Amino acid sequence: MTDTPKFTGWRSKLRLGVNIDHVATVRNARGGRHPDPLHAAEIAIAAGADGITAHLREDRRHIRDDDVALLKARIDRPLNLEMAATREMVDIALRIRPHAACIVPERREERTTEGGLDAAGQHNVLHPLIRQLRATGIRVSLFIAADPVQVKAAASLGAPVIEIHTGAWCEALAEGHGDRAVTEFNRIRTAAKLADGLDLEVHAGHGLDYVTAGTIAALPELVELNIGHFLVGEAIMGGLAAAVQRMRAAMDGGRANGRPAESIRSQ
Repeated sequence: MTDTPKFTGWRSKLRLGVNIDHVATVRNARGGRHPDPLHAAEIAIAAGADGITAHLREDRRHIRDDDVALLKARIDRPLNLEMAATREMVDIALRIRPHAACIVPERREERTTEGGLDAAGQHNVLHPLIRQLRATGIRVSLFIAADPVQVKAAASLGAPVIEIHTGAWCEALAEGHGDRAVTEFNRIRTAAKLADGLDLEVHAGHGLDYVTAGTIAALPELVELNIGHFLVGEAIMGGLAAAVQRMRAAMDGGRANGRPAESIRSQ
């Protein structure tokens, strides 16, 4: 196996993986090429992202095959391919060779990934796929609930990395259920400690925002957070004013210039 060595260190830098799926969602709603997920990835990297995550769903509702190929070829940071445990997706991963493949549960009718992968119940399906991916040097992670049974199953399957599903904790906080939020956070803390003790690299993600990311970052076992939907939403709200100002300047400059013929061929 040729996986990345396990991260160590109590207060070392926590990596940020930026998920660009929903940039593609906006693009696909209209068709064409804008907004471009590759450009979004480049912006995220320039702003401090340590890696890029993209989920190639079976129905291609956002990220598409050509997006994955372009990301692998063009970005200078690790590409984490989220994928279902299917023959089609494994074959794509083996062909593209992303830095990492995160195996997630997937149902056609869901809006987003709901809950964690049943690593314990799907042992016989997952085991050969994990071996294949790891044999080509792809770092494999399993997206699981903060459940000791699932953590131990991930270790027994030979997956070097887990990503703990943080959705239940984030939802409890958002809905004002303080006691349930404490319970869910303690489950995450316990799972992270267990995984670290089993020599697994521990990541986390789903539903994180500025507040919850800042809170969970204090857990020393965590190596990486993967965040997407919230960041894309913040970009729409925080970046629109700058985009409108730039458009206004382009329009005003074009009107003042008064010579459209010079730029027609370059459009």
